[in-house]
Amino acid sequence: MIVNAELYVKDLPGQLVGSLEPISAVDGNILGVVHNRERIVNHRICLNVTFDVEEEQLERLKGIWKSKDVIISKIGSACQTYTMDYLLIGDIDARYIEGLINRASTIADLDAVDVRYSSKAGDYSKRTGMLSVKTKSVEDLDKLDEFMDTECRKTGNTYVRGV
Repeated sequence: MIVNAELYVKDLPGQLVGSLEPISAVDGNILGVVHNRERIVNHRICLNVTFDVEEEQLERLKGIWKSKDVIISKIGSACQTYTMDYLLIGDIDARYIEGLINRASTIADLDAVDVRYSSKAGDYSKRTGMLSVKTKSVEDLDKLDEFMDTECRKTGNTYVRGV
């Protein structure tokens, strides 16, 4: 399973390496590390680490961290997401975009949607909207692509995928 943990380690030489080594000790694989020296709490520095580990090894890892005086602030499973941006151009408004998102969510598992919308003053027939969508699978992204194509053809709007 992929795990993301926010840890606090003492601000001393060797603490960063000492907090990452236990992941290898439980046969885990580190995917990413952010050592945030700007987030200091009680003379401890924030460390965010994403890693892959067998679920049954996670409790063992927590025990090792506790014995090394590493504070676990947050820990949980992380899921991979797939992002696609869509630029919409045409006779669109906030209601249209909201309806589009609501219908899309019935055919694909949308993890997150970010919407940006603009219009030229006085010209309500040509507006643009930017949708940044995250799905939890490639299959859902494919379903979303097909949905966007169908919906824009029906309404006569233009969309550009992957802006």
